[in-house]
Amino acid sequence: MGAIRIVTDTTASLPPGYAAAHAVEVVPQVVLFGEESFFEEVQLSYAEFIRRLKASAQLPTTSAPPPGEFVKAYQRQLAAAQTLLSIHPSSEVSGTVRSALTAKNDSLPQADIRVLDTRTVAGNLGTLVQLAAGWAESGVSADDIVNRVQALIPRGRTYFLVATLEYLQKGGRIGGASALIGGVLQIKPLLELKSGRVEALEKIRTHHRALERLKEIVIEQCPRSPDAHLCVMHAGDLPAAERLAADLKSALGFAEIPLYGVGAAITTHAGPGTLGVGFFV
Repeated sequence: MGAIRIVTDTTASLPPGYAAAHAVEVVPQVVLFGEESFFEEVQLSYAEFIRRLKASAQLPTTSAPPPGEFVKAYQRQLAAAQTLLSIHPSSEVSGTVRSALTAKNDSLPQADIRVLDTRTVAGNLGTLVQLAAGWAESGVSADDIVNRVQALIPRGRTYFLVATLEYLQKGGRIGGASALIGGVLQIKPLLELKSGRVEALEKIRTHHRALERLKEIVIEQCPRSPDAHLCVMHAGDLPAAERLAADLKSALGFAEIPLYGVGAAITTHAGPGTLGVGFFV
């Protein structure tokens, strides 16, 4: 059996150092400020992104990594592996899967590259990438890894709060939550990623109440098991993420809950101050 390598992208919000330690190739998303474009994390750190965001008169935009970036990533990984698993965010919120498929089909049609649309993003995507990498290192076959990942996808749950709906609205990623727009940008909706799309779960008037409701939902739905892979995500608000994780650890009896800082591409669409949770049921 040939070696298996994992490819993903910066929306997986992998912990610092993880990719290098496990030979995971991370293809950068593209962040644009006006006519200037940057590869996320490669040419634009998160701190610099936030500085530019605060100083810019117009909101940034994003685009998926171009197919050429995937071709280069795949060629690097194929030098050491026979099979690549390319694991990416929901095609409902990102063009990444389409770009990866274009790279495979146009440039490397003979290679064994499996492109997976996880129907999720950020923490749960990162969890799936880390599980796949661990299974590959343990000698699990590519077919079995794909089957395991696909079995987990419909079990994923992602809930989040945004500081304002402005970013989701202007970035065009608001999905079914568009019903919330219309003079109500000040409400604090509880949102979910459902069937790969951003949907409104509940309308709540204050951030405090929305946060309390988020905790209630996790306590109601999250299995008391390591297999839940519960994580907390944040866009530039580590203290709030730490408080949420501490509350959930206490309520659920977990020793650890990983914290994932989402990158510039996700923050472009959700906005700074976004706080979320991901787990599998």
